[in-house]
Amino acid sequence: MSLRHNAGFKCLTGLCGSAALPLSAPVGRWHELWSGWLTVRDAAQSRDKMLARNRFLLLVVVGGALLAIISLSLQFLNLIPTTPIVEEQPFKAIDGGFGVALGKSRKRVFPVLHIQEPNPILEAYGYCNTPNHTEQAWEGHSPADYKLLSVHVMIRHGDRYPLYFIPKTRRPSIDCTLSGSRKPTHPLLKSFISHMSQGGQGHWEAPLSSVPRLPNHSVCETGELTQTGVVQHLRNGQLLQQAYKHHNLLSPDWAPRQLWVETTGKGRTLQSGLAFLYGFLPNFDWSKLTVRHQWSTLYCGSACDCPARNRYLDEEQRRQYRLRVADTELERNYVDMAQTLGVPTRQLRAANPVDSLLCHLCHDLSFPCVPAGGCLTMAQFAVIRRQQLDDEADRRRVGLYHKYAILAMYPYLNRTASKMERVAKSSEAGRRPRAAGEEVFTLSSAHDVTVAPLLSALGLEEARFPRFAARVVFELWRSPPTTQGQPKKKAGIAKHGEVFIRVLYNGEDVTFHTTFCRSHERRAGQPLCPLMNFLSFVRRDMFSIVNATSYQDACFTHSG
Repeated sequence: MSLRHNAGFKCLTGLCGSAALPLSAPVGRWHELWSGWLTVRDAAQSRDKMLARNRFLLLVVVGGALLAIISLSLQFLNLIPTTPIVEEQPFKAIDGGFGVALGKSRKRVFPVLHIQEPNPILEAYGYCNTPNHTEQAWEGHSPADYKLLSVHVMIRHGDRYPLYFIPKTRRPSIDCTLSGSRKPTHPLLKSFISHMSQGGQGHWEAPLSSVPRLPNHSVCETGELTQTGVVQHLRNGQLLQQAYKHHNLLSPDWAPRQLWVETTGKGRTLQSGLAFLYGFLPNFDWSKLTVRHQWSTLYCGSACDCPARNRYLDEEQRRQYRLRVADTELERNYVDMAQTLGVPTRQLRAANPVDSLLCHLCHDLSFPCVPAGGCLTMAQFAVIRRQQLDDEADRRRVGLYHKYAILAMYPYLNRTASKMERVAKSSEAGRRPRAAGEEVFTLSSAHDVTVAPLLSALGLEEARFPRFAARVVFELWRSPPTTQGQPKKKAGIAKHGEVFIRVLYNGEDVTFHTTFCRSHERRAGQPLCPLMNFLSFVRRDMFSIVNATSYQDACFTHSG
């Protein structure tokens, strides 16, 4: 096409709206115009490319900043899943074969509801808590510049020998002495054994001084802590030692008053507590340690008298009995088991066979047999475990156990709240610290009948029943002081910062599942739960479920 007929030529040459160049113009003039147009076009294209590149770089920078802000916000608001990772673990199937649990499955403390019923065998393996997997502890995590003030830990003892035995069967063959050459073991086990031999230098409340500091029978005695139980708590203590080592919770020259250790009078709780403490404070100074005795498994001290609590427990036990006798599958299962063993069904039921069967399962032992009969099976065990899971669900639905738990655990929770309040006040700027210091680390070694009502009292009804070596951790934190230019909220807060609480169960942060913080509005400026929520709950709000306003009122006036 000729230039004469190119209607767009004028605009391409930048001559739109101006005098047209005659075709008779010299070729040199046309060459100048064409070269000028190319220069303008190249400059425009270069400018467009640079603008596009700058926009892209700006988008990358802004996008990266937004992603970083979102990530930190999710972390501080506890929206990122923080679940311990469990490696693959073989298990015996009901039909006698073997299966494998899903590798690196993220098991939450509050499992997501599934259409299928929970697998009672897998639940039982979780209860064993065999120390052969990697566990991530989320204790010690907080927003930047928050100061850890104190930690309060309640543990269940580790793996133990059965309390009940199945009639006409041999007892499980387990060695309860400790040996670094026998599995499971732990890098600290050998030095732990040696350190316990120096326990005479410590201070022991009666009757703890007569309780063995180590399990020591080559054939385990009833209820005795096993080597597995010792290793479980060496791991627990070491996990918390790693979690808190950068927070300077206990300095190398810690004062005796700063560490509080208490236990019931059973060997398995005392030994579990010592194993935990050694994992947390390897080679601790015995002369600084006082081990205190709690005579009640409820840790109620001098406040154990509560008639209403006993009534709720009686009603709860009757509920359990009614549910159990109405379970026809469970009854047929007991009849089959009794026929296999050649004993009356009533005698077998009274022997609580699940306790012994769990020991066989946790230690990978064959289920018990009788010479003239047969062997108990995994399928029979699964029926009993299924009924226990049904009972837990019914217990939550009816609510009697929750009322019992509120009254059972008030003394322990009130004591913990008072300790936290003292530490919080002593940490305020300008206050002179006590010469002996405050209790900044408390360890209470107890039983499943202690930890289970504690979880219920806190409102953690969906939490799994306490496994061997379960732990509940309360952390006390102080936020950084408010600086100039930031809004002041309350008198004193700008000077001292606010005080917060975290609650963790087996390493999982469950603070915002508790009754006192479930409705708390989390935001970037306040990602933790205020201590005042916990104090108000313990001293007043927790009693509303039993139509009372105080512990005394609930125990002696109201029946709920």
